[in-house]
Amino acid sequence: MSNTVQSGPDFRFRLDLASGVPVYRQIIDQVLGGIAAGGLQPGTQLPTVRQVAVDLAINPNTVVRAYRELEIRGVIETQQGTGTFVGRQKVKRDEVERRRRLSQLAGEFVSRAGAAGFTVAELIEQLKELSTDSNQKRR
Repeated sequence: MSNTVQSGPDFRFRLDLASGVPVYRQIIDQVLGGIAAGGLQPGTQLPTVRQVAVDLAINPNTVVRAYRELEIRGVIETQQGTGTFVGRQKVKRDEVERRRRLSQLAGEFVSRAGAAGFTVAELIEQLKELSTDSNQKRR
């Protein structure tokens, strides 16, 4: 099951409730990814906690938790009575966050492939082939 909320012209919150990733982490990761991809520019207003909670059919405390963590990191800013906006400072992904994200992606990939009947060994072999093909095309 997947739910979606749009913010700004090119950005949407999307939840994958079957991924095993906590919802608040999905929100955080999507805001960070939206900023990195350019879909969320500094000053872009994010939907209200209530709007996200209603549209995605989740508990408002989950949205509060995600927004609070993003605010602590300096990624977003809340202006009383006005709303929540993407901050002006550049997002820095430290090495720990980078490795955590890679581990999360790999886990999701293995889970999905396993559900489709593939083994980890088959995945590794396919990744090696893709890597070899990619390297040959660059030459």
